[in-house]
Amino acid sequence: MSGKPIILSVMRFFTLLPLLCLFACSPRLAVETNGYLMVEAESFNKQTADDVRRWVLIDADAANDAFTDPDESHHATASGGAYLEALPDTRVTHDDELVKGENFSNVAGKMAVLEYPVTISTPGRYYVWVRAYSSGTEDNGVHVGLNGTWPESGQRMQWCEGKNQWTWASKQRTKEIHCGVEKLIYLDIPSAGKHTITFSLREDGFEFDAFVLSKEYQVPGE
Repeated sequence: MSGKPIILSVMRFFTLLPLLCLFACSPRLAVETNGYLMVEAESFNKQTADDVRRWVLIDADAANDAFTDPDESHHATASGGAYLEALPDTRVTHDDELVKGENFSNVAGKMAVLEYPVTISTPGRYYVWVRAYSSGTEDNGVHVGLNGTWPESGQRMQWCEGKNQWTWASKQRTKEIHCGVEKLIYLDIPSAGKHTITFSLREDGFEFDAFVLSKEYQVPGE
């Protein structure tokens, strides 16, 4: 029997492989429906600027990670049994030294940047909600951005209430109100289609479980 059909089949397979991988190997896109989208923190596509601090997966298998983390794992009550934490965590209390560019960054997009590809069908303003676990005053802030930009409306997300438990919040820390102001954290998404939501470190030790984009300013699940 001639080997030509086999050779042609193999050649056809390798010709189609890049096209197959375009769909099968691409990161899964979270899809907005009716003005609402929820994404697990650990489903990020890429992490950059992580040479000083990085987001580490915390779950049942990684509860005793070698990174410096003074508090216990909270994976048992996290959505999906897993979350991300910005580690190492060296500024636990207000008395610990604050080192800009190391354990703190008030400038968005400079440290430990996460990327999440999403598909938006309804463009416009979306409030950003994040489910976080804060144990003190120095692990309760993060920044959010869009398509490589870091608008003022995505900077300095802040948690003061709901300590020692997973808490949804959408408030922005201001000069006048450190515990945050409602309805100031949002992203204006200009068009339908694919976009990239980004998060970056503000304080190390921040524990990040999930985020929601919502047209309505309402606590997720309520």
